Amino acid sequence: MWHEDLLPKLRAEGVAIHRIEDLDGESRRALRAHFERMVFPALTPLALDLNQPFPFISNLSINLAVIVRHPQRGDRYARVKVPLDLFPRFVPLPGSASARTQGFVLLEDLVADNLDLLFPGMRVKEAHAFRITRDADVEIMTDEAEDLLTAIEESMETRKVGSPIRLEVDKDMPDRLVDLFATKLGLHPLMVFRSHAPLSLVSLWDLMALNRPDLKDVPFLPHVPRELMPEKPLMAAVERRDRLFYHPYDSFMPLVTFLRQAAHDPQVLAIKITLYRIDKRSPIIDALMEAPENGKAVAAVVELKARFDEENNIVWARALENAGVHVVYGLLDLKVHAKLLLVVRKKGDSIVRYSHMSSGNYNAQTARIYGDIGYLTADPDIGADVADLFNYLTGYSRKDSYRRLLVAPMNLKREMIARIDRETTRQIEHGDGYLAFKLNGLLDPDIIQALYRASQAGARVDLNVRGLCALRPGVRGLSENIRVNSIVGRFLEHARIYYFRNGGEEEVYLGSADMMPRNLNRRVEVLFPVLDAGYRRALVDEILPLHLRDNVKSREMLPDGTYVRRKAAKGEERVDSQDWLLRNRGRWHREEGN
Repeated sequence: MWHEDLLPKLRAEGVAIHRIEDLDGESRRALRAHFERMVFPALTPLALDLNQPFPFISNLSINLAVIVRHPQRGDRYARVKVPLDLFPRFVPLPGSASARTQGFVLLEDLVADNLDLLFPGMRVKEAHAFRITRDADVEIMTDEAEDLLTAIEESMETRKVGSPIRLEVDKDMPDRLVDLFATKLGLHPLMVFRSHAPLSLVSLWDLMALNRPDLKDVPFLPHVPRELMPEKPLMAAVERRDRLFYHPYDSFMPLVTFLRQAAHDPQVLAIKITLYRIDKRSPIIDALMEAPENGKAVAAVVELKARFDEENNIVWARALENAGVHVVYGLLDLKVHAKLLLVVRKKGDSIVRYSHMSSGNYNAQTARIYGDIGYLTADPDIGADVADLFNYLTGYSRKDSYRRLLVAPMNLKREMIARIDRETTRQIEHGDGYLAFKLNGLLDPDIIQALYRASQAGARVDLNVRGLCALRPGVRGLSENIRVNSIVGRFLEHARIYYFRNGGEEEVYLGSADMMPRNLNRRVEVLFPVLDAGYRRALVDEILPLHLRDNVKSREMLPDGTYVRRKAAKGEERVDSQDWLLRNRGRWHREEGN
């Protein structure tokens, strides 16, 4: 992909990423002058020999393994860390920039080309890029800390020095050098990978900073229903009917507006929310921090164990506490992955509960690039369920039955298997069993076995699984009636939709849970029913089938677990599900008065 697709296409558009050895002498001299002036002072070569301890190599840093020839002692090894924390990965060629063209070299190539300045009196024979990946799982030592917050903070330090679990090297690194690193790092040969492309291609994000809108996706404005404009009273609109949001096609701002209005509404008594991944500058947090100033009781369940977001969540948790919010730091043994917001409001002599539930985080940034579905309702049963669940998260409630919600680890797995088995029975008795799931991962053995039983009975099963899937479709006698596809496109497919035909009494559940052991057994997750008939029809008739029919960004899983790209047959309509949703955004809303 790098050599045969991306590089030629970038070059054709005037963005050239050069190998230094391919440049002319003038360009190399200009780059050497830049290196001497800016980069050279930041470099520290470290010898690798038996007389020195093997140097610590930080997680995912790019390094050069250098072989130099010493006049008396022969070949010697050294390591040079590429200072990507100080300088950009893509170094512009001096004088190459114009309105339509830009040339670059990679920083590690620039360093490698000028190693003679680091090793005077020696001959630099070879230099090879490598990096290691360290185990980023952290062990939370609760017994040794005063509280969960302190335990998480202390555990964060272990991530930086986690055990090596992978070594990546460029394709030309000599075996003797690979063996040296693998031995010193304690890595089995199966944990060593040779790369024919530059390491850490995630750095390609840096190119997005180029002022080339012609090479980027066309911006769009997410849809905002008329009744949910900022100047409208949103709680009244939600009382009239449930609201469904399919981000990023629908705007995230109505939810922010809803929370801001709740923070200032004199009749609102309480606000409760779960926070899993929080953006760096969060309008949700701003609204929550305003609410206590206006006399609202505000509680936030902040999940400190959200991997790689622990430090950010600790900062926000403390800021919320300082603003008067009651902060609960999740549960010790379970990760709180459910996405819930509850607003309690006095209305006359009664109480109205407004519940928002979603597959996505309360994060305005990811709402622009993740395909997530949220649901806002004033249904009293759902409101009572969400209130009960918050009591479980913040207190000592052990409630394990709910009116409408499916909650893990209490009843979600049991109820899902019961519904799958119901379709199996329906197929046996009436021949019309059908179910369709859209989710991120399918690994739970019991769920998979239930789906196999449904297929063996003749029920049709359609699965849109973006990521890990341990089920094998199309196996004779086992899963002939199951089809699996995966979509990777402009937006991250993150929504979960679970559909059961149920003999015409259709059920659609949305929420945060995938069908994986960690979600079903070790996390607090929620699936909720779509009660609004109009939205239910839109999900069943358009949105879910659209993802199943995609033949542009979709891959089909074969019985052996491999994938093939799905292509439109001759005469068949091309279906790009994300493009369709962009062009038809808002179509699933029934505007009032229509």
